[in-house]
Amino acid sequence: MRTSSPLQQAPEQSARRVDADLVVLGVEVVLVAAAVGVGMVLNARGVGLHADAAPIYATWRPHVGWGTPAALLVAAGVVGWGARWARTARWGRLLVAGYLAAVAWTMSLALVDGWSAGFTQRLTPQAEYLHEVPAITDIPATVAGFSARILDFQPDSWSTHTAGHPPGALLAFVVLDRVGLGGPTAAALACVLVGATVTVSVPVALRALGAAQSARTVLPFLVLLPGSVWVGVSADGIFAGVVAAGLALLAVRGRVAAVAGGLLLGVALYLSYGFVLVGIAALAVLVLRSRDRWPALLAGLAGAGAVVLAFTLAGFWWLDGYHLVVERYYQGWGADRPYGYWVWANLAALVVCAGPVLGPALRRTARAAVRPARSAAAAWRGSSRHRVIGLLDALRAAGPTVLLPLAAALMVSAANLSGLSKAEVERIWLPFVVWLLVATAHLPPRAHRWWLAGQALTALAVNHLLWTVS
Repeated sequence: MRTSSPLQQAPEQSARRVDADLVVLGVEVVLVAAAVGVGMVLNARGVGLHADAAPIYATWRPHVGWGTPAALLVAAGVVGWGARWARTARWGRLLVAGYLAAVAWTMSLALVDGWSAGFTQRLTPQAEYLHEVPAITDIPATVAGFSARILDFQPDSWSTHTAGHPPGALLAFVVLDRVGLGGPTAAALACVLVGATVTVSVPVALRALGAAQSARTVLPFLVLLPGSVWVGVSADGIFAGVVAAGLALLAVRGRVAAVAGGLLLGVALYLSYGFVLVGIAALAVLVLRSRDRWPALLAGLAGAGAVVLAFTLAGFWWLDGYHLVVERYYQGWGADRPYGYWVWANLAALVVCAGPVLGPALRRTARAAVRPARSAAAAWRGSSRHRVIGLLDALRAAGPTVLLPLAAALMVSAANLSGLSKAEVERIWLPFVVWLLVATAHLPPRAHRWWLAGQALTALAVNHLLWTVS
């Protein structure tokens, strides 16, 4: 009986995996199409989706702009040479080039809508933070009285975005104004420049956790992130940059870096209430550290605790703010938007933000997680002490390219099921999406160029077919 050799079996197995990737891609296409179709029907019936181009918070408006040629040029460069160059370039040079490419990509996408409408005026509507900045004359008094202005339908209620976040989000723009960088142009530029730092922070974290080659693989996918449409321009770009930097510092060796990481993650808690979920990713990073986990944990907690203590002493209690925000949420569109639609349509918006590479990359990540999961299950049958040790060993064995995307998937799932993320998740979940893309490390190198092209085409299609809203 003839049997095939291992060399013959390998291409066959690879082909089956490629076919499986295409099946997952097909599922993503069906999901997005269903969300768009059902959204159109519900909007036609007058259901309160409050998203004309559901599942994306935007309106249908095909257009081109003078950012179009620049976006095409950046996309062509990254697709053509990005993956290959990322494998061989010197590390420092790679990070600088990746960051500059991300800035160019984000700016060019924003300028498809024009300099004013697409960039400088994105943060000026009445619902945005900049609407509040001129009236902030006393920062301590603003923090102390912040919670009293969260609920709607009172004379001094905060604007929608300000009320929906802890005071740190507003204070970020107030500080910019105080240091001489006030106004919509400087604020928009800050969103882009800080948001693009994820192309540095995520690879640095991976390299620090022992996945240097994977860091190089992931970087081009971070550059051509379709979610860059919302990094330019929304405050969520700044949020994503802060969270990614905090986790990267927590991954880097040394207690000083851990304290700094804890400080940034503590700040993140006061940028968005949803970032309490980032604790899941922080624990994953600490588990993956090769040494000094417990000192790093204590150092990180000290840094985060210092921020919490400062805001509490200033008069803002995080839990009070959270409970008031939940009430405010249901005073507005949150009460109208149907959970039964958004709980699955949010996932379609996630696919658009993360790009079509998300499903196939997560599928391969799940396959890589099978063996560590079996080890964890085997350890769970032992004594209590052995359970903990076995579980930690299994998690560390999974490695950062498995554990970090799974942590991000858990954060997204929790946010989605909470019912407090109905719509607009294409920008709200940006800080989680960049860690989901770590899963691209499991894609076969020969497919990188095709998947990068798919990422670029997704962003270009969104920006040219829709008029997105921050």
